[in-house]
Amino acid sequence: MDAVRTPGSRQPFGPRQQQHEPPPPHDTAHPFEQGAPFRREQTVMPEHDTRASWQALQRVPQRIAHPLVGHQEQARQRAGLAGRHRPPYRRAMPEIEALDAAGRLAAVRDQIAHATVLGGRPADAATLIAVSKTVPAEWIVPLLYAGQRDYGENRVQEAQAKWPALRESFPDVRLHLVGQLQSNKAADAVELFDTIHSVDRSSLVAALAKAMDARGKRPDCFLQVNIGAEEQKGGVAIAELPALLYEARTAGLPIVGLMAVPPADTEAAPYFALLAKLAKELGLSQLSMGMSGDYETAALIGATHIRVGTALFGARTNA
Repeated sequence: MDAVRTPGSRQPFGPRQQQHEPPPPHDTAHPFEQGAPFRREQTVMPEHDTRASWQALQRVPQRIAHPLVGHQEQARQRAGLAGRHRPPYRRAMPEIEALDAAGRLAAVRDQIAHATVLGGRPADAATLIAVSKTVPAEWIVPLLYAGQRDYGENRVQEAQAKWPALRESFPDVRLHLVGQLQSNKAADAVELFDTIHSVDRSSLVAALAKAMDARGKRPDCFLQVNIGAEEQKGGVAIAELPALLYEARTAGLPIVGLMAVPPADTEAAPYFALLAKLAKELGLSQLSMGMSGDYETAALIGATHIRVGTALFGARTNA
């Protein structure tokens, strides 16, 4: 028999919960304080959510870590109450895809700020980097007028063709190189970018140090970590990270933090937590992690720089 909504009751989001299923708890533990295993594709509804706007608007479910949820599901295939609730740290708002550029920007910023606060940090602790790779300049201009100033590019050549003209109108833009960097492009990268997120090998350290000395400019650098030990990805192996950090500091590179991209189609939270642990052990304060599919989880766990492209510009049509 279908559930009947009575005055003051909450309309269920899925099939009625069976009697043998335990009710969800009334609190959500911090990911570092709860020892339960991580699960994928599990969301919950915030407790005591009485705001009408939250009840009226729905969100796209996001895969999150099980420690961010207060209960375990019986089976992933079950289409019940636990599988249809919003994450407790996600701000309810209209579908991002349906908004204009300024609306999408505001929505992403709001979600990041909310998750950052729930993680125990100030709302502005994470810098949003709008990843504009393969995006034409005319798509970037609306975000520039909306106040977005940090942008990420994957290729030096593309940034050279796109950004000098944009910077004439918006000189306070900060450019981040978030893709792999060839050693022979180090000089161009130092000249153009304010931050380089992909330092991952000795030859690149040497090339960047030489370029920085020659130009008298020293952009901040992140060491990219191959956090999932994937052969096809760039990044230094975890075991070799301390040695590369020592080498980079000795060469005079301003290493400010670590960057990583977790393996695709897996729960990102354990990898974010591991990156945060490595940074703390090495005395580094900044973490470049989180993309369109997991930026709220990254903000909750401690990201200081979050790289978002698709949620702001839409799906790419080319690499």
